Amino acid sequence: MTGRNIVLVDPLPRTLDLIMEPDVRARLEKLGELVISEDRQIPAEQVDALLPDTVLIFGQTDMPKERLERARKLKAIINVESNFLPNIDYQACVERGIWVITPASAFSSPVAEASIGMALDLARGITIADRQFRNGTEEYGLAGNADTFRYAGAPIGIIGFGDLGRELRELTRPFKNEVRVYDPWLPEEIIERLDCIPSTLDEVFSKSRVVYVFASVTSENQGFIGKRQFDVMQPGSAFLLMSRAAVVDFPAMLNAVKSGHVRAATDVFPDEPVAADDPVRSIPGLLLSAHRTGGTRDAFYKLGSMAVADAELIMKGLPPQLCRRADPATANRLRSKPVSVS
Repeated sequence: MTGRNIVLVDPLPRTLDLIMEPDVRARLEKLGELVISEDRQIPAEQVDALLPDTVLIFGQTDMPKERLERARKLKAIINVESNFLPNIDYQACVERGIWVITPASAFSSPVAEASIGMALDLARGITIADRQFRNGTEEYGLAGNADTFRYAGAPIGIIGFGDLGRELRELTRPFKNEVRVYDPWLPEEIIERLDCIPSTLDEVFSKSRVVYVFASVTSENQGFIGKRQFDVMQPGSAFLLMSRAAVVDFPAMLNAVKSGHVRAATDVFPDEPVAADDPVRSIPGLLLSAHRTGGTRDAFYKLGSMAVADAELIMKGLPPQLCRRADPATANRLRSKPVSVS
């Protein structure tokens, strides 16, 4: 047993075929002796038995302090679900020199790309016009644009300026928008460095024609966007919920859309999958997406390649370069629901 270097692969809800092309899988196999469980989490007794010889964990295995104390060879825990979950003693990992990382930024580009597309739809009424045409109620020319606005040049707001927010900012540059950002976890200098205006939450909502939400859920911000924020939005403005449903008072958002005051798009919902008879399916002015904006084939493969590349560095005694690193000060405050569907 002493000479083994075990790599625990405990990736649910992911699978290796989902996140790794054959060449990346081959690189993973060179890092150690793989112990894989893809149809269920690795049983606790098996984890406990293997911990003394485990060097890497790919997945969401529970790792409290008592387990970490037994994992003397462990170098890294690589979360391939993409959210830092409250099942790890992050401070103990720091003290023991164990990297806890996630390749979550693999999803940033496809989510930002879809967000732009949905914002253009809300601004220009693209899918509404399509449905009207199919129903024989279309209007031509200026009459068909009575409730639309140009996205180009419209002031936009971004709430949450991590990987997703910054990717969106870069994609929107050709549209020459004034961009306001609200992110209480960042200094103004970082926001200004990317040609954005640091703003309060009220300023983002009252001065933007399009508001994007990319904020993570924390112990302090659940439901922090509510009726007050929707009330101060300019009539006919667009609101896009692209991160986690729990940061928004969801009924307040739906009421704002039902009233006709704003239009909105959402890729996330309080409960997923959404029930077949949920009234959310029939609200005019609400553009719906089934939590699919980030889940492209290339994004899942990027998830795996980033994870393996950083694991290779870590096994050489070098720091990871591609994945986001968990910091106890922030990771312990995150409250995102675990992903259940890939």
